[in-house]
Amino acid sequence: MQHYFTYLLTITLTILSFSPIIGQTASTENSKIQPKLVVGIVVDQMRYDYLTRFYDKFSDGGFKRMMNDGYDCKNNHYNFIPTFTAPGHASIYTGTTPKYHGIIGNNWYDKVEKKSVYCVNDDSFKPVGTEDKYSYVSPRRMLVSTVTDQLKLHTQQQSKVIGIAMKDRGAVLPAGHSANAAYWFVGKGEGNWVSSDYYMSELPKWVQDFNTSEAVEKYLNTWNTLYDINTYTESGPDLNNFEKGFKGKETATFPYDLKTLSKDNGSFDILKETPFGNSITTDFALATMKGEQLGKDYVTDFLTISYSSPDYIGHNFGVDAKEIQDTYLRLDLDIERLLNYFDSEVGEGNYTVFLTADHAAVHVPAFLESLKIPSGYFDNKTFKAQLDAFLIKKYAASDLVEDIGNFQIFLNRQRIAQLNFNLHEVQQSIVDEIIAYDFIERAYSAHTMHNTSFNDGIELLLQNGYHQKRSGDVLMSFNAAVISYSRKGTTHGSGYLYDTHVPLLFFGKGIKKGSTFQKTNITDIAPTISALLGISFPNASIGVPLEFVLD
Repeated sequence: MQHYFTYLLTITLTILSFSPIIGQTASTENSKIQPKLVVGIVVDQMRYDYLTRFYDKFSDGGFKRMMNDGYDCKNNHYNFIPTFTAPGHASIYTGTTPKYHGIIGNNWYDKVEKKSVYCVNDDSFKPVGTEDKYSYVSPRRMLVSTVTDQLKLHTQQQSKVIGIAMKDRGAVLPAGHSANAAYWFVGKGEGNWVSSDYYMSELPKWVQDFNTSEAVEKYLNTWNTLYDINTYTESGPDLNNFEKGFKGKETATFPYDLKTLSKDNGSFDILKETPFGNSITTDFALATMKGEQLGKDYVTDFLTISYSSPDYIGHNFGVDAKEIQDTYLRLDLDIERLLNYFDSEVGEGNYTVFLTADHAAVHVPAFLESLKIPSGYFDNKTFKAQLDAFLIKKYAASDLVEDIGNFQIFLNRQRIAQLNFNLHEVQQSIVDEIIAYDFIERAYSAHTMHNTSFNDGIELLLQNGYHQKRSGDVLMSFNAAVISYSRKGTTHGSGYLYDTHVPLLFFGKGIKKGSTFQKTNITDIAPTISALLGISFPNASIGVPLEFVLD
């Protein structure tokens, strides 16, 4: 009998000793269903038609590979105003609009602090790796969670999440609140990738090694076209009246001697305005992959990459420039370089990528004017003078407006209360006045935004971009192709299709091959990736998973 009990005890202890391994094995098997790595790529200021316009000159391994072997959402749009960099990045990763995530612009007037604030500025956290006075940043002005936050929560912080971009806001907002790191590029006399002590006390050795190498300096060379400029038939003439160019060069024409021009154009900052800024970002992304060993186990990691340089180049040269075409032909090769690295280091079929943009851009209005297409330029000084004259005449007061910015007017509510004016009436009187001004197509009061539910059109986009605590008292929208900018180069920010229509490509593990003209919204990306990963959606998400994309 004693032998019998000894035998039972041995069997029981053996089963108990193996039970954690059995559970661990099951967990590991389940995790194999998920990609080892998710990569979110955001191209700053990319119109959807760049994919079709330059398609024939792309390589087979970059944009074309994602379009043909992945899923191409051809009718993807922003569903709010304003279409700027920070709101765009925040919306992609939170699955919601400024109405909820609170990033209502790159900068905005803070009604409590009574000053303009920057979307990721946070004096509580010091720069790491730089003395740059603008690198006091954190994601804390973003009020809700991101898909990257939800991944960290789902895996008990085992997933690594890292964001990189030349612009700090392009790195910090996508990476979310709980990221392992966010890195951005400080140009000027440094030419280094840096971070904030929100994430770390010092740069990892691999970042320090990258910064002390010649990885950035080698790009201070000559920018000429990748291919024969005569083959760039998809863009306008190299010499025209619609481009700014660089200080120290008489014409905005190829080639550009960047080493020489850097002296008058911010030293390393000039690289931001060239396609080499994208190449530097790709170099650093690959260094990040290696340094952090991303995608090397069965816990999904997330890398967010924002290519900031196309925005600088677009602002400088406009939509039709030879410089823009060259930028996208070179970016295509950088995308190919990324995908090839993922294939070799993570494994083909083990990773998922999506690619989109934070906004698009309008053709240079001066160029449109030359073609007799309705367009124009909004003069802020004239507008303010007209508005001030109206307020003095109607209310005998010249201090009722605190700030004008981001297509919004912020009123001095304290002063209005002191004068015993009705706030809603003042708001509406301004709306009724400015709607008659040149180039203002629509205007609405905050009271209207609070009390009316819009279902479509520009009005819906204004409402989706309106945050009750942070936005202004009057919102306005310009006529199509009207901008507040110089007559050379271009910008963005409106709710028209030229600003809202951006690429959306999904590629890799869990993604079908195909395409659709069905309308999708930028807020659908985060819930789609969440559904793919089997994690909770970001906590304020209003988007829907794109089931037709998922395999």
